[in-house]
Amino acid sequence: MKLFHKCRNRSLSTPEILMNPEYRKMKAERDLLGIPPLPLTEAQVDEIINALKMGLVTPADGPEDLLTLLQTRVPPGVDPAAKRKAEFMVDVLTNNAGLSLLDGKQVIETLKPMQGGYSLAVLLFCLQSPGMAPGGMEGLSATPLAAEAIDIVYGHFKAGNEQAALILQNWLNATWFTQHPPMPDRLPLCVYRVKGEVNTDDLSPAKYAFTRPDIPLHALKMGETRFPGGYAAMHEMRQSAQKALAAKEQPFWPVFVADTLGTGSSRKSATNSLVWLLGRDIPNVPNRRRGGVVLANRIAPIFYNSFEDAGGLPLVADVGKLETGQRIVLRLDAKTGQGRIMNETETEEIAAFTFPRNLADEYRAGGRINFIIGRRLTSEVSRRTGLPHARPWVEMSQPQAQPNQGYTLAQKLVGRACGRPGVLPGENCEPAMATVGSQDTTGPMTRDELNSLACLQFAAPLVLQSFCHTAAYPNEADRANHASLPPYITSRGGVALRPGDGIIHSWLNRLLLPDQVGTGGDSHTRFPLGISFAAGSGLVALAASQGFMPIEMPESVLVKFGGKLPEGITLRDLVNAIPLFAIKAGLLDRPGEGNRNVFNGRILEMEGLPDLTPEEAFELTCASAERSAAAATIALAVDKVEKYLRHNVAVIQGLIDADYQSRQALVKRKAQMETWLKNPDLVYRDEHAEFAARLDLDLAEIREPILACPNNPDQVRWLSELSGRKIDEVFLGSCMSSLDHFRLAAKLIAAAGGKLAVERLWITPPTRLDREVMEREGMLKDFAALGARVEIPGCSLCMGNQARVEPGAAVFSTSTRNFDNRMGDGAQVYLGSAVLAAATAVLGKLPTPAEYFMLYHQIGK
Repeated sequence: MKLFHKCRNRSLSTPEILMNPEYRKMKAERDLLGIPPLPLTEAQVDEIINALKMGLVTPADGPEDLLTLLQTRVPPGVDPAAKRKAEFMVDVLTNNAGLSLLDGKQVIETLKPMQGGYSLAVLLFCLQSPGMAPGGMEGLSATPLAAEAIDIVYGHFKAGNEQAALILQNWLNATWFTQHPPMPDRLPLCVYRVKGEVNTDDLSPAKYAFTRPDIPLHALKMGETRFPGGYAAMHEMRQSAQKALAAKEQPFWPVFVADTLGTGSSRKSATNSLVWLLGRDIPNVPNRRRGGVVLANRIAPIFYNSFEDAGGLPLVADVGKLETGQRIVLRLDAKTGQGRIMNETETEEIAAFTFPRNLADEYRAGGRINFIIGRRLTSEVSRRTGLPHARPWVEMSQPQAQPNQGYTLAQKLVGRACGRPGVLPGENCEPAMATVGSQDTTGPMTRDELNSLACLQFAAPLVLQSFCHTAAYPNEADRANHASLPPYITSRGGVALRPGDGIIHSWLNRLLLPDQVGTGGDSHTRFPLGISFAAGSGLVALAASQGFMPIEMPESVLVKFGGKLPEGITLRDLVNAIPLFAIKAGLLDRPGEGNRNVFNGRILEMEGLPDLTPEEAFELTCASAERSAAAATIALAVDKVEKYLRHNVAVIQGLIDADYQSRQALVKRKAQMETWLKNPDLVYRDEHAEFAARLDLDLAEIREPILACPNNPDQVRWLSELSGRKIDEVFLGSCMSSLDHFRLAAKLIAAAGGKLAVERLWITPPTRLDREVMEREGMLKDFAALGARVEIPGCSLCMGNQARVEPGAAVFSTSTRNFDNRMGDGAQVYLGSAVLAAATAVLGKLPTPAEYFMLYHQIGK
């Protein structure tokens, strides 16, 4: 689509350009929605450049309008449009453009919002011109994304360039940080309150996943079912604040308040939607904002991290007295980390709270990622020049190891990734990321974040991109991503799966190295080998591009299984047993009965099941996401891991033979696995390691299946409490399923007479490899003969962004979570094992324990 076209009624000697009708239509449609137009594409930037070169002007305001578009509507970093813009600036500086409309000052102003990336070469070029050198110095001094320019600037400095000397000094002085004002000590706010738990599905509905990269558009759907009207209410608060600011009156910006906030998926889109209403515009960066405040009694760790990465203030406080429309004032002391919620006149304290002191520095830097990258720049300049550097930020104290310090498994794993024996809870560290995962509904956002970070080559050894959430029923946006994401990932050294290959976790787990640390843009990135810290797309981009990820080491909770698993009781029952027994032990409150959750923000470490395979272990580590845990580990036997890796070597070779790219990344990972297999060994915890809490779970006490009830994974009950409830649809699939689950389900259904009593049975193999085995063994044919709906490998109903159950249906599912409206509008969803799913499918209801065990024993298990 062309952005402009010539006006045929004008003389070509004084030509004008008019906005292309398609562009006008898009802008008009978005104006009606109250959101800005889309950022300019590479082709549209080309149109502007060609127009400027030809001397074309707009009908109204002249060439400045085109320059304004070029300055304000181009994404930063290494977006293709930014590359074209930077190339044009070089043409202007070298007079190749033959353009007199731009002077040196305008060139610098055009480059400033690009935040590194392609702009660095142009700013470095400016250093060679006496007239442009001060502007180049100013631009380079201001960005933290300038590490690749250090050597060149240092070379200019050694050659006597005064502006280069100023750049080095500004980097040492952390000008990228000090140029921004400190966090305010007083924040007037207007409350928008949602009572109870607000999860990321509420903030970023799955069925609109295809709009997530378009932040303003996706934000319109926030709270659609959980708090309808919320967007409009916060938008009105925002407009009132802007009007007050324009009138030089006191603005009260909106603040989002909930009892529990951000549980569920690791969706940066949830943060983006809130920040769009709560935050401030980033000058000359289109359709992105930063900052804002959220308040809650409890904030899920992934959401907390994503919000601080966006330059916001996620604050944990007692919000019981706050109501929508209430005006409050936050008083914040950055030196002490003390905060108070005051009434509007500041005559009454509503609640007191504390916050990490480094949060103020992250806020000032424009977000934690900016802060981390900037600190690295300053320290690297100091290392290369031998000159001291300033530290205008809080230096956080670190816990100190004691003599004969004991470490948990998680603490040892993170320690190894930091080159140390272990790390202690509360320690801020930056472990190396061995494996990074990206799936398709977050992939486009991760791509935007990578562009903003100016990433052209991954530093993480293996980055995997999947298409498991959109392959089954792709819309136009999905198909575009299917075409554009693979070359984007592989050109940077990552590995791209293909649509139809299946679920990110099921593949990622096959590519893991033991005792390593990783991350992924999905809350269920919970490795069964080593440890992973699931993250939003911003942190995933940082991990992929820089090869490390910041972590404030959480405390650990030990879940120790004892005894033998009774016959008929499955691992999925153990998944549900953890919250059930935690409630019994007073470590967890039932939903709606309080905010106590010993797992929230901590690492769930499990042991006592050494005979599990890593594939089986993933059922337990994966479900740590539903406990709101920051991560999970599980102690496994060396021989089980060794067998698993030998199979995975063959899987990787299959990808190489099928010409999956990047071949180099796959070959390297295969070689690393083969090296480990020559001397297999695993890390285990120290016996005297300390835990924040411990839950001992006697397997003999689990005498019947356990289910998660509608609509919360912590709403767990014994089967006997639920027997007889009618079920309309059954879903067998998700990353929590495996080949053995489908085999057992098929056997049970056949043994029970081969007929279904539910309206629909959904069958979704997790991967293409699983589907091929199921096809060879005749399972797919048998399921189809029953009238089951067989989906292509992927997430299917678990995600609920495409296929959905009937509105109001009662559903039994083997998927990960069952939040309101996730699988279908008004659906009531029970979560349990594949065997119980099959029994439910043949009975059309939740069976009694006696019925379940009778059917179970018929399959000879």
